[in-house]
Amino acid sequence: MALQAYRHLLRSTRIAFAGDAPVLHAARAEARNGFRQNAALSAGSPELAEAVKHAEEVAQILRHNVVQGKKEGEDLYKLKIHEHTERGDNDTVKMPNGKSVVIDGKTCADR
Repeated sequence: MALQAYRHLLRSTRIAFAGDAPVLHAARAEARNGFRQNAALSAGSPELAEAVKHAEEVAQILRHNVVQGKKEGEDLYKLKIHEHTERGDNDTVKMPNGKSVVIDGKTCADR
């Protein structure tokens, strides 16, 4: 399980940080350090299961929720959205107590 989580994490860093070598190398080094710190955990320990779960969750966040942006002008950024990026629409935004929000230009109003 740990090896599979490690591979998922490395693949997710490659997807999330494609084209940005310094950040990619830093993310991979951080993943290696995290796994090395937990290398002594025994196979049946609850700490190992929790560490593997954490690695899988980080991999999922990197793959689905991290988007690279590059500054193209004074107030303009170009985003690198890939096929794994989680997409939604404004109708999925929820307010506290189950109220929905409608985006109409610059203002938000309750339905």
